Amino acid sequence: MTDTKEPRQLQKERVGEVISDKMSKTIVVRVERRVAHPRFKKIITRYSKHYAHDEKEEASLGDVVRIRESRPLSRLKRWSLVGVVQKAAQQASVTAG
Repeated sequence: MTDTKEPRQLQKERVGEVISDKMSKTIVVRVERRVAHPRFKKIITRYSKHYAHDEKEEASLGDVVRIRESRPLSRLKRWSLVGVVQKAAQQASVTAG
């Protein structure tokens, strides 16, 4: 008898922009999705905020990152960082003088 196991369900992955990196080993990622309005059928943009674990603290504000669903790591963290897709453009600091 051959065992035909179904492939294991993969974790969800999302791509979004880092909107906060002020916490230790945690980033806040804003994920954008475009959906049709149920009544007017106009395409609208919806956003959701995900707290993600960043062990090496490699992501910074404005970076585009890929996150993966994981086990609960704290009260709010349910995602972990897979990698940085695109680094943010470095803004030159302007000093008043």
